[in-house]
Amino acid sequence: MRLLIFFLGLLLIFLQWRLWFSDGGLRERNFLKRQIVEHTKNNQALERRNTLLEREVEDLKKGEEVIERRAREDLGLIKSDEIFYQFVDPIRVIEQESTTIRDMK
Repeated sequence: MRLLIFFLGLLLIFLQWRLWFSDGGLRERNFLKRQIVEHTKNNQALERRNTLLEREVEDLKKGEEVIERRAREDLGLIKSDEIFYQFVDPIRVIEQESTTIRDMK
């Protein structure tokens, strides 16, 4: 009888060991759950980004205003009948000139 109890105890320890520490056990399950949460958050952020990009593509397909705005902002383009004014900060210009002169020496 003692031998049977001892054998059943060893069997219980072996099965518990496999449940907690082996491949496919609870530790791996918890690790995979954390990965699922991380990937879900990442996918939600990517879905929001894709939605914004889809809206921007639709705007670009539909209206010339968006294309014109992008050309002005990104490429610095102006119309032929417009006058472009550029305001320069004099302090910044003096700093850049002094840096350039120091670099040349």
